[in-house]
Amino acid sequence: MESANKVPKFRLWASYIIQSIVILMFLMGAVNNILLTESAVNGAVELGYAEDTVFNLGIVLLISTILFAIPRTSFIGAILLTAWLGGAIATHVIHNDPIFNVLFPVVFGILIWTGLWLRDKRLQKLLNAKK
Repeated sequence: MESANKVPKFRLWASYIIQSIVILMFLMGAVNNILLTESAVNGAVELGYAEDTVFNLGIVLLISTILFAIPRTSFIGAILLTAWLGGAIATHVIHNDPIFNVLFPVVFGILIWTGLWLRDKRLQKLLNAKK
């Protein structure tokens, strides 16, 4: 018997692919920060962040990404990652970086919510209720 809340396979797989890409990208960033790689530290310092905050930022990003990866907590993870991306956008705007640097976090924000929307019926109903 089919459930009324069942998500079509195509949408489910599309969401898995999108979310996997997002999760992998954020995990790479978090690991680079936690391991204090030269590129992570230099990039953060160039953007005005103190060197001793890079590790803590990596922990915040890792926790947010893990929350996003777990289906039960994916909504709160999406909110936290969106906030993270908002900070990235603000940082790039303040430094008058090229438009690509500003738009890249916007694209990832769209991917976060698209991936979640594709598989979460509650989010779809919430968005459709406003019509």
